[in-house]
Amino acid sequence: MKRRCFLKVCAVSMAAAPVVARAQDRIIRIVVPFAPGGSGDLIPRIVAPAMSERLGMTVIVENRAGAGGVIGATYVARAPADGLTLGVATVSTHAIQPAVLAKPPYNPLKDFTPISNLARVPNVISINPGLSAQDMAEFIVLAKQRGGDITYGSPGVGSLGHMMGELFAQATGAPMRHIPYRGAGPALQDAIAGHVDVLCDNLPASLPHIQGKRLRALGVAWPGRVEQLPDVPTFAQVGVQALNDPAWFGLVAPAGTPAAFVQRVSEAAAAALKNPEVASRIRQLGAVPQGGQPEAFAADIQSELDKWRRVANAGNISLEAN
Repeated sequence: MKRRCFLKVCAVSMAAAPVVARAQDRIIRIVVPFAPGGSGDLIPRIVAPAMSERLGMTVIVENRAGAGGVIGATYVARAPADGLTLGVATVSTHAIQPAVLAKPPYNPLKDFTPISNLARVPNVISINPGLSAQDMAEFIVLAKQRGGDITYGSPGVGSLGHMMGELFAQATGAPMRHIPYRGAGPALQDAIAGHVDVLCDNLPASLPHIQGKRLRALGVAWPGRVEQLPDVPTFAQVGVQALNDPAWFGLVAPAGTPAAFVQRVSEAAAAALKNPEVASRIRQLGAVPQGGQPEAFAADIQSELDKWRRVANAGNISLEAN
């Protein structure tokens, strides 16, 4: 009996070994499902060189943008489970898009193997200073008075920014009219210019404009006040607890990637995030290094998916794939 068990263990190990061995001589690609320049692109680019050193392998970052992250995420889901293709998973790709699409092209729980949560990032709702509201309470009153006339910009339909605005309306009873853009950059610029009243998005891109008084932040999604914006309350502090969950950026692999290799990459990511230079550069973006075991990241994905499915159902939001 012991001998049979031993032989089975050996057989499983030998089956996985060629995959890992082949990977050691080849390049690992981290697929970013967004265009270059955003937090989801910058964070893996900061981490990749340190992971390369730890793994003894070349790790590169490749952008496959489009459809709110769906194109890149689908590519990763359908890639061979050989350890050579990894993907950046975000709240958008692994929670919001699967929640709002009528026919998602992938299952965020079954088609991927979670590896590690790389970083958490505050979300923010900010307004053009031309609006009379000075804080969240005044803004909610103003939005209710104007009955949906207040406009908010987002990186696109089904994006985190879009769904933040929807959740804000559900939680406060203050309606806003959604104006989708083709990316975070154009939405940000139009909010600064006053072509839209409000911007819902991750904090890093908005941070310098809030600090420069070109936007007025009403609240941030974070456990406590953000160090760079000590005067801006959290959503929980202004009574909008439903919005107080930060965004995250993590690593996933196609389902079926050998567990030993997944653990090895997870450990390499954790080591990279503990590197003082890497951690400092991530913090400069307004994000916080995270790390953690695959099981913990799987729980993060499940929690966010459940949340945004509730929001989509309450708002009767069902979209066709872009």
